Amino acid sequence: MSDGQVGAPHPCMDNMKLLHNARIYTLESARPVASALVIDSGRLVAVGGEELLAGHAYVERQDMGGRVILPGLTDAHIHLQEYALSLQALDCEGQSRPEILHRVAGRLGETRPGEWLRGHGWDQNTWGGEWPSASDLNSIAPHNPVYLTAKSLHAAWVNSAALQLAGITASTPDPANGRIQRDDHGAPTGILFEHALKLVETAITEPGSETLAKTFRQLIPKLWCTGVTGVHDFDGRACFMALQLLHARGLVPLRVLTSILEEIFSI
Repeated sequence: MSDGQVGAPHPCMDNMKLLHNARIYTLESARPVASALVIDSGRLVAVGGEELLAGHAYVERQDMGGRVILPGLTDAHIHLQEYALSLQALDCEGQSRPEILHRVAGRLGETRPGEWLRGHGWDQNTWGGEWPSASDLNSIAPHNPVYLTAKSLHAAWVNSAALQLAGITASTPDPANGRIQRDDHGAPTGILFEHALKLVETAITEPGSETLAKTFRQLIPKLWCTGVTGVHDFDGRACFMALQLLHARGLVPLRVLTSILEEIFSI
């Protein structure tokens, strides 16, 4: 090609896109800021300025209107399993006690008998400061253990099924740095404080690899939306096995650095 003439478009250009009129921070000393970039089949192949527009005449273009584009972010310390499961928890924030119980009842329609129902966000101060109790939950969830953490994360509200699975009775001593709320007869009320939460958390059945893998596939697009394209994960064996499962299927479009914890390889 010469004299500024451009030939017929190459068939491979069908998968290419040129983003221009942007403020692109490259983090490269030679050219810290650029205005255009070219993507080919989902991969960045060129970063530059007006010369990219001249050299890619037949590529699909998208005017970014001066928006900022940054390299993908890496979360240097995340618990993928905890985060993924928290997104599936029942939302109890800003609700009255009757409304939370109504939401628990609604979620039970999607929950198998015996399966744990988890939620987060309740705050007794929104309804006058009175603590809820296991009996509130027992009437609507007699066949499912329920574990609802407070907005502060310093307390949890559970039902009798959860207390039973955790082995918490009137004779259970308060753990170090924790407290089991009790009634006038010494029986647990269903409210746990601080490290007493761990008594229930250790009793919660950990999801299998296939379940976690499905959850991660739903989580990854949410990470993309925040600009995160890589993570350093610090969860345990179940998380590692689920990621390995997805990796074997070519379904981990995310850079993952897994911390090699001793328990991951223990048998």
